[in-house]
Amino acid sequence: MSILGLKKKQPKTFKVKVITMDAEMEFSCEVKWKGKDLFDLVCRTVGLRETWFFGLRYTVKDTYAWLKPEKRVLDQEVPKDSPITFNFLAKFFPEKVEEELVQEITQHLFFLQVKKQILDEEIFCSPEASVLLASYAVQAKYGDYDPNFHKPGFLAQDELLPQRVLMQYQMTAEMWEEKITAWYAEHRGIARDEAEMDYLKIAQDLEMYGISYFSITQNKRDTDLLLGVDAQGLHIYSPNSKLNPNKSFPWSDIRNISYSEKEFTIKPLDKKKDVFKFYSSQLRVNKLILQLCIGNHDLFMRRRKVDSIEVQQMKAQAKEEKARKKVERQILAREKQMREEAERAKEEMERRLFQLQDEARLANEALLRSEETADLLAEKAQIAEEEAKLLAHKAADSEQERQRLEVTAMKTKEEKRLMEQKMREAEQLAVKLVEQSERRLKEADHLKQDLTEAKDAERRAKQKLLEITKTTYPLIAAYSSPPPPPPPPPPEAAEAGCDAASMRLDFKDSDMKRLSMEIERERLEYMEKSKHLQDQLKELKTEIESLKLEEQQQASLYSLRGDGRQYAQPHYAPHSNRNSAYMSQMAFFEEV
Repeated sequence: MSILGLKKKQPKTFKVKVITMDAEMEFSCEVKWKGKDLFDLVCRTVGLRETWFFGLRYTVKDTYAWLKPEKRVLDQEVPKDSPITFNFLAKFFPEKVEEELVQEITQHLFFLQVKKQILDEEIFCSPEASVLLASYAVQAKYGDYDPNFHKPGFLAQDELLPQRVLMQYQMTAEMWEEKITAWYAEHRGIARDEAEMDYLKIAQDLEMYGISYFSITQNKRDTDLLLGVDAQGLHIYSPNSKLNPNKSFPWSDIRNISYSEKEFTIKPLDKKKDVFKFYSSQLRVNKLILQLCIGNHDLFMRRRKVDSIEVQQMKAQAKEEKARKKVERQILAREKQMREEAERAKEEMERRLFQLQDEARLANEALLRSEETADLLAEKAQIAEEEAKLLAHKAADSEQERQRLEVTAMKTKEEKRLMEQKMREAEQLAVKLVEQSERRLKEADHLKQDLTEAKDAERRAKQKLLEITKTTYPLIAAYSSPPPPPPPPPPEAAEAGCDAASMRLDFKDSDMKRLSMEIERERLEYMEKSKHLQDQLKELKTEIESLKLEEQQQASLYSLRGDGRQYAQPHYAPHSNRNSAYMSQMAFFEEV
């Protein structure tokens, strides 16, 4: 026997890559492995016990297929790539997620798959429901909303809404984030598994939830239709509408489903109802439809039976696990609350400590300032005391000054009264003087007129005397010495001479004496009047000098009393007029 024959043959293996909703795994599989072997390996790796909802899906040409558990992996139409890629997805959906999904991992995988189908628009969702579902997804991912941590823009990298919804409204990403955050803040206190379950509760009410669609044609009409297979039964849709079925066949009303190559037959439980037939052009698709129908019908019947021991144990364990987690969450919430309260108390104590420190610092500063202020106040008090003494002394001086001023004021009032009386007397005297001045002015005018008349009389007398003298001197000369004989006058001169001779002859000595007496009398009168005028002029000069002296005394008295000024000015006007009258009289008499 050769050495090579003694060696044990190593089994051949192939590489497999399994992609779940949140992870990628690679396995080395034996060639003889069936689909069930690979599926169990994946479930054990993931920790999944509710295996009847899931399957391994792979892509075949233009469609997809599910890995059959009873056949070898390599004997099926799987891709020949290395590694062979499978997607671990939910193949069947529960009627009520809250009752049927027991394990947390099962809920999480369903949540991720349904969320992706909504975002990829495989399940239609209204904008309002999309925002609400997005808020639960954010709660499941980030936990409770904290405005100090979740700043605006923290959802910028998350895909939360279908593209159709984003394009339907003219809204920015910030506006969508604000709407989602408003709902997200309302979910405070909800754990991750609860948020995912709430998400699935809302999603299971959507019209396209858990439905697999296939293109079919109706018998003998070649009418394009859509066949929908879900946990409730079979549904027939129009090609343009996947929301409202034209016809439905619940599993409870179906007696049998069969197909022969391309023809499907649905036999109702009620034999009176017509059998419904439809056609599918691809054999691979027909097998997939039948496989989904069988699996959903089995689960439908299974839900209406008593749970198996395994399921009961799972539910009991899940219930205990939920209760334990609830208690843990309560403990964590209480601890968190206590920690938050402790942190708040610590912050409050720190704040209070800082406040007390600030108050102590301020008090210390205030104390220092108060000490400085006390010293300053003491110094100011001393200064104030000295100032008080000085002010008291000044007050005494002021009181004396006030009394003196009162006495002075009384004297001033008395002097003012006397001055006013003197002013009234002076005013009356000035009025009298003005009247006398006017009277004297009139007398001066009369005297001037009399003087002018006297001068005229004197001039006339002098002229008359001159005429008499001219007439008298030739006569005296004639008496004393005879004149030479005159030449014979002409006849007219002779006549005039005769007349003059006759006049000279008529002039007698008695007339001469009388004329001389008149001239002497007029001269004496003139001298008397001149003397009288000189006496009046002296009297006026004396009065004017006395008035000037009196005015000077009054002016000096007013200058000594300030309040007398208001009475001095109005009474000078009459004196001024009087002085001007007197000055005019003086000028006249001096001229005379």
